[in-house]
Amino acid sequence: MSIYDRFGIRTIINAKGPSTRLSGGFLDADVAAAMTEAATHCVDMAELHAGASKVIAEVTGAEAGLVTSGAAAGLLMGTAACITGLDPGKMARLPDTRNMKNEVIMVRSQRNFYDHAVRATGARLIEVGLPDRYAGAGVRDAEAWEISEAVTERTAAVFYVAGGGSQPALSEVANAAHAAGVPVLVDAAGQLPPASNLKRFLAEGADLVAFSGGKAIGGPQGSGILAGKRDLIMAAVLQHLDLDIYWEQFAPPKEYIDKDRLRGLPPHGIGRTCKVGKETVIGLLVALRKFTAETEENRSRRFRALIQKLEMALAGVDHARVNVTAGTVPKLELHLVKESPRTALELCIELERGNPAVYADPSRVRSGIVSFSPWCLREEDIEKIAARVKPLLRY
Repeated sequence: MSIYDRFGIRTIINAKGPSTRLSGGFLDADVAAAMTEAATHCVDMAELHAGASKVIAEVTGAEAGLVTSGAAAGLLMGTAACITGLDPGKMARLPDTRNMKNEVIMVRSQRNFYDHAVRATGARLIEVGLPDRYAGAGVRDAEAWEISEAVTERTAAVFYVAGGGSQPALSEVANAAHAAGVPVLVDAAGQLPPASNLKRFLAEGADLVAFSGGKAIGGPQGSGILAGKRDLIMAAVLQHLDLDIYWEQFAPPKEYIDKDRLRGLPPHGIGRTCKVGKETVIGLLVALRKFTAETEENRSRRFRALIQKLEMALAGVDHARVNVTAGTVPKLELHLVKESPRTALELCIELERGNPAVYADPSRVRSGIVSFSPWCLREEDIEKIAARVKPLLRY
């Protein structure tokens, strides 16, 4: 009996990948053991975050870093840092941003649900560009000059969502922003692997980058990384820490939080709701070390082996064509034919409601495609998936 059985909660076969909605992936045994050990000691959280910052800086090439409670938390605290700088009075007022720099420029085609984390600080998004390439009206998207034109005395930051099709190029955006003295915050939550992306966005000019810790990195599900400029990370951590302490007592590591540059301590900041426990910090650091130690070739080999077994198990499936995608994380796609007894969305729903429950990737069901990712699969899941899928595609 599993721990979930004891509480009457069903477990699922997660063939979608390490998404938050499906509780992420699995913890490596070393990560779980590190978290258990970390739980048996007490530490000063400012000192713990300072130690974690050194590891993050080493891995990303950043000046400093912060373990967050997820990528969205990183966006919230990164935006807050850009708005307040090291001013404790401004920190105390958020999300009231009156008389502050409170505008964040963003390419219209990059708007998504997660930019709510940016708006939660009290920032106002200023959209630029018309995404003709998505509307089908043309080939253009936003251009760097439009970002330059949108900068005013109220601009706190430029927010950029990294992705394979993001336009303009980050380097162009960074050049435009930095020419006006404005920092760039990048959402790179889902941009791993490859591990080289841990350094890529900072190298291309980002001042702050947020990554998910509970997806590709393999850390605790409620973890993330904010990496970037030292002053901005200092502003972020000051709005994150429990600061219920006398000024005279407050003695953080100077290389991480330079107390001499502060005119006082802010009260608990807007990032205080994004608390990260010592276990999460240590778990993330161990996972990060393991993620960067594994080669892309080995990672891809593991995933390919699982997908090839799933492809064999689904051989001869009715009313669907099987396709395996390329890349570091290959996926198996079922392209349903018109005569299929179920639509792609109906297949996903039936798989989720059965026993065992199988959750596939529904992102392309409108095109008749159901995808299966190897990220969160175990070998014993393969035959179980095939046993669920095949009967559902027969008349």
